[in-house]
Amino acid sequence: MKGLWQRLSRREKGLVALTLVIFLLVLVRYLLVSPFLERREWIKSQLEIQPQLLEKNLRYLGQKERIAASLEKFRGELKTTESSLLSGDTPSVSASDLQQTVQALAVKEGTQVISTRVLNPETTGSFTKIPIQVEVSGQIDQVANLIKGIESGEKLLVVSELNIRSLFAPAPARAQAVAPPPTQNLRASVTIAGFARAQTASASKAEPAPSKGKAGSDKTSEKGAARR
Repeated sequence: MKGLWQRLSRREKGLVALTLVIFLLVLVRYLLVSPFLERREWIKSQLEIQPQLLEKNLRYLGQKERIAASLEKFRGELKTTESSLLSGDTPSVSASDLQQTVQALAVKEGTQVISTRVLNPETTGSFTKIPIQVEVSGQIDQVANLIKGIESGEKLLVVSELNIRSLFAPAPARAQAVAPPPTQNLRASVTIAGFARAQTASASKAEPAPSKGKAGSDKTSEKGAARR
């Protein structure tokens, strides 16, 4: 290597030295200067962002009381909403609660519940819609008051379908002139839906049946004991 360097002319030695200097400069730039410049830009951007973050945090601190009041109001509304939901840990228990509520309203308004059928529940978000179909009979004002009581009661209930047919049989014209007109009765089929928190029906675990071999051995032992 030393002999090769000595054989080079002064001009060639200068070119080699210049090349080494340029290489060193490039290496220093990529290893030292570029990371330093990037670090400086990052610090500069952070210095610009930090005041904005501080101002934002100060605004949040200034709204602390308003946010706390809104949160307390929301909690109160949530408690009110929960009190209007159906009770029960499963859809079947919630459907039973809905049936009892409708039965109590029907007795209060003087109508008669003929039949009740529980429909399939529907889960929507955090709530489960529990529908039932009830068939009632009564006078016009009684059925109307029942529908009004269902939609304006303490529980959050909705009448989604209503089918009404009249049980009034008109009397002959001669009988109408003598006796007062009879009271018109109605029979209504009402689909009522209540709401409960989202529920999952717990699957019951079936107990394993005893094996035939074991049962046969038990019977054999019993027969042997009887013979003795």
